[in-house]
Amino acid sequence: MAVPVIEPALLAMFDVVRARHPGDLDGRLRVTERVAKSDRVYTYQLQDRALWHATFDKPIFTLATRAAGSILASFADSSFATDLSVDGDEGDLFCFTTMLVGHMTLVQNGNSTTTTTTAVDGRGLAWRPGPGSRLLISDDNARTNVFFKVADVEDALEHMLDERLRQPLEFGPNLDWGRGLAASLKHQLDFVMQEFQRPDGVASNPVALASLTDLLVSLVLRGAPHNYVDQLDRGTSGVIPAYIRRAEDFMRANGAEPIRMSHVAAAAGCSVRTLGHVFKHFRGNTPLGVLHSIRLELARDDLTCGASGASVTTVARRYGFTNSARFATAYRRRFGEMPSEAARLSRSSR
Repeated sequence: MAVPVIEPALLAMFDVVRARHPGDLDGRLRVTERVAKSDRVYTYQLQDRALWHATFDKPIFTLATRAAGSILASFADSSFATDLSVDGDEGDLFCFTTMLVGHMTLVQNGNSTTTTTTAVDGRGLAWRPGPGSRLLISDDNARTNVFFKVADVEDALEHMLDERLRQPLEFGPNLDWGRGLAASLKHQLDFVMQEFQRPDGVASNPVALASLTDLLVSLVLRGAPHNYVDQLDRGTSGVIPAYIRRAEDFMRANGAEPIRMSHVAAAAGCSVRTLGHVFKHFRGNTPLGVLHSIRLELARDDLTCGASGASVTTVARRYGFTNSARFATAYRRRFGEMPSEAARLSRSSR
């Protein structure tokens, strides 16, 4: 029997399904309904027919899911080799799978791709669950999955290209977690799984979640192979400094709101791709980096003004900083003092 990779106590924020009998692994396990209603059904069947009628004292399968914003995170473990098939409607989610224990093979459109744990060769899986998809899962297997809505990723790609897509976005299934931006993507997907375990993490803060979603979608499009990679790597967009002023004005006016880069680009009057080029050229930073700095400034204004009497933690969370220690470090690096000092001086001056 597989030893759980994630302790049950860490799944308190997840919707957890456990099965002790192979008969429980039927079409009722609808993974993605929690993020987008559909008729897609995931059916699990043990590969060893001798086990089909057995009953076990401990769970032989665990599926834990949590949806926040447009992200669905899931953790799954299987004690025995399992054949997972997907039926129903066309897939409207992209899935990025990281193996924790064991290996798994995706069979789709007549092709097969095997993914393994990082300890072996660090291969991940990018796939779009849909009719005819099949996963062959090994014994003693554990994995994480992070799902993104296809519409959101394709919309971001259109903004980056500054044109409509002529054909659907398709990812190559084989991800090498040890190379280039794929390694950065793997790091961020791990971060998602950690944060979704926390009751007060990014998943519960819409402001922080919106920025994280933009970062993840950008890394997905830059770090994973797909049919538009060459087009993304080619071409440049013109830079117009007026975009910066409009974008930064929008960021300051909406710093406490769940801003997406598509919102900023729309306010600036340009595409997300153009926005990135403009900020890199004139600010030496990414739009997300500038937004981070602006939110630090807004937090400092609140702390030094002190009109609301809010605590440092409350002010930090207002602007999407869910980790107090990281907020304090960033604040001190930027302003040369701790946020608690600014709040204390504000109180003493009143």
